Amino acid sequence: MITRIETKSMVLSLLSRSVLPVEIQARTNTGQKRSSIVGSVRRMVRPTAQVLTLLELLQSGGTRTMAELADRLGVEPRTVRRYVDHLIDLDVPVESVRGRYGGYRLAAGYRLPPLMLSDDEALAVLLGLVAGRRAGLATTTGTGTASETATAKIRRVLPSRIADRLDAVLESLAFTAEPGDFPTPQTGVLLTVADAVRHHRPISIQYTSGRGRSSARTLHPFGLVNHAGRWYVTGADPEVGEDRTFRLDRIADARTLPGSFEPPAGREPAERLLTSMARAPYRHEVTLRIQGTLEQVRKRLPASVAEVRDGADEGWQCVEIRAENLDWLPAVLAALDLPFVIERPDELRDRVVALADRLATSALATADDTPDGASGAGARAHGRSRTIPP
Repeated sequence: MITRIETKSMVLSLLSRSVLPVEIQARTNTGQKRSSIVGSVRRMVRPTAQVLTLLELLQSGGTRTMAELADRLGVEPRTVRRYVDHLIDLDVPVESVRGRYGGYRLAAGYRLPPLMLSDDEALAVLLGLVAGRRAGLATTTGTGTASETATAKIRRVLPSRIADRLDAVLESLAFTAEPGDFPTPQTGVLLTVADAVRHHRPISIQYTSGRGRSSARTLHPFGLVNHAGRWYVTGADPEVGEDRTFRLDRIADARTLPGSFEPPAGREPAERLLTSMARAPYRHEVTLRIQGTLEQVRKRLPASVAEVRDGADEGWQCVEIRAENLDWLPAVLAALDLPFVIERPDELRDRVVALADRLATSALATADDTPDGASGAGARAHGRSRTIPP
C-alpha cells in the first residue's frame, strides 16, 4: 500500500532505468543538443502521469467505460487502450469488459498493485494501524510486527503537510488504557487458519502450551476470535470429538490437510471461546444461586468467567465459576448488590463472612479510631461485626 507520490517515483524510476538512459545516450552520440533531449524526456513523462491517473480511476471501484476514461484523461480511446497496455506491462491486473456498458476494471492479481491513496485515506490507514496495534489486532512477519513495518512505509512517503497533521493527532491523542503488550501471531499462520475456516478444511498445527509443552494437533477450525488483545481459533479435535481452543501466537506452524468437514450448527465461535474459558479446569469449582436477571449478573460476571442458566426457583440464576483462587470473588459478589446463596465451596463462604466483617468494621469506625481499629468505636464496631450471621 503506497501513496500517489511513491507510485509516481516508482514508475518514473522504472522508466529511467529501462528507457531514458538508452534514449539519451543514443541521441548524444548523434550530436543532438542536450536541451532537445530533455524536452523529449519531459514529453515521455507526461503519459506516465496519465497512466497513474488511469490506475487511480480504476482503483476507485467498478467498471469504467471507454468514453468515461477518455473524457477524464482528455485523450482519444486508442490512447486509453495504450495506457491500459502500460498497466498490464507493469503486472497490474486490468480486465476488459465487453458489451454496451463495457470498459475496464481491476481484477484480483497475484500481487498488490501500486495503490493510490488520497491524503485523507493515507491518514485514515495510519490511524487504523496505530489503533489496531494497541488493541492487539496485529500479526508478526519475519522482520517484525506487520503493522509497524506498514506504518513506517506509509509514513516515509507522506507529504510534509500530511505528516504534520498525523503528528499533531498522535501528539494530542490520549488513551484511557495503557497499550497492551499483546503477543502477535505469525501472518502465515493467521492466513492459513482463516482459509481453512472459510473452506471447512482440517489443519495440522504445531502448538506450544502455556506450560511450554509442544505437540502436533489436528483441528477442524470453526472460527477466529480476537479477545482481550489475543487471537484464538476454536474448533473440534476429530480424534476425541471435543471442542478445542488454541491461541494463535502459540502456533509455530499451520498446514492445510486434505478433505473437508461440516461445521456444527449452534453457538458462534466467540460464544464457544468464552464458554471454554469459563470451563477451564482451575483449582476451585464454585456454585452459586443469585436472585436477579441475567443482565444484572453479567454486569460483574462476564461469559468468560461464569456460566449462567435459569435456576429452579423463578427469578434466580444458577451460576458456575471455576477459579484458581477465591480472593477476588467476595468483592465481586458484594458489588452485585443482589441476594445470593453459596452452595460450594465452604471456603468461599468463610471469605465472604470475613469481607462482611471488615466492611462492618470500616463502616462503624470514627475519626478518633486508630488506623488498626484497636481502640475506641473502631474496636466496638469490630466486636459487633462478629455477630453478623453467615
